[in-house]
Amino acid sequence: MGSLSSFIEQLDWVGILMLLAGAAVSLVCITVHELSHGLIAYRLGDPTARINGRLTLNPLAHIDPVGLLMMLTVRVGWAKPVPVDLRNFQRPKRDMALTALAGPASNFLLAMLALGIGSLLFHFVPDGKVMAYGLFFCCYTAVLSVGLGLFNLLPVPPLDGSKILFSLLPDRVYGKILRYERYFILAVVLLAWTGLFSGPLSWCMERVLWGLCQITRFPFFVVEYYFF
Repeated sequence: MGSLSSFIEQLDWVGILMLLAGAAVSLVCITVHELSHGLIAYRLGDPTARINGRLTLNPLAHIDPVGLLMMLTVRVGWAKPVPVDLRNFQRPKRDMALTALAGPASNFLLAMLALGIGSLLFHFVPDGKVMAYGLFFCCYTAVLSVGLGLFNLLPVPPLDGSKILFSLLPDRVYGKILRYERYFILAVVLLAWTGLFSGPLSWCMERVLWGLCQITRFPFFVVEYYFF
């Protein structure tokens, strides 16, 4: 029993709680992102996401293990792509671009909601553990959600930004790129791990979070204190 007690006392409980909080927040951000893709595609005439069980709040349906690991380690990542059949769209390239844009847009809205709740906590809840934990969770949600949204706006296949950009290309070129986009994911993983994206993305994340803080009247220095 003594050895077990000593082991428990030496555990980094703060680190463990941070990891669990990061996992929970990541699952929320990923679920909102992918569900938004599926809902917009469905509204535009493509039932593929619904048929494949992706119009759900169950995060297990949306997890990509590598993308989730990236979110937990470098605060940017991705989820399992929602299946889309361009043949069901009336205007395929435009509707694909709108479907792709829905994911990042939902993340920015989620971040604004989290900061709005955090603003209420900051201004109306007395100082204490409840407010501290609440502010941390709201900030964590906002940071990961903005990171997920911005990362997926990069014009690199298979990220959402590529689908938005490629919708401007001729049909023949557009179709060919879509067929091979899955092979680009290895390059995306390597570039993210090398930190090539970290500088520009961190700068963009700070600017977006600062703007959202201005809208919600959440003190940006709290976000800086926790994450920058």
